[in-house]
Amino acid sequence: MIRFQQNARPRTDTPSHLFAIGQTVRMKSRTGLVNKTVELFEIKSRLPVKDGSPQYRIRCDQETHERVTTEDNLELADNPAS
Repeated sequence: MIRFQQNARPRTDTPSHLFAIGQTVRMKSRTGLVNKTVELFEIKSRLPVKDGSPQYRIRCDQETHERVTTEDNLELADNPAS
C-alpha cells in the first residue's frame, strides 16, 4: 500500500526545463551523421523528466508530425530567421 503525505515538500532533485514553450531550437549534430539541412524546431510543450533529462514535444514547419526528444539532444538556435 502506498501512502502519501499531505504536506509533502516538492522534490528538488528533479532537473528543471531549460527551454520555454515557443522557443526555437535545433537538434545537436551527431557524430557520423550527415546533416542534410539545419532544421529548426519550435518547442510545443514540456514533458516529464525521463532518465534524468527533461523532455519536450517539438515541431518543424517542414514536417507534418511532432517529435518528442530529451533536452540533452537540443540546443538553442542562434538565429531563428536563417
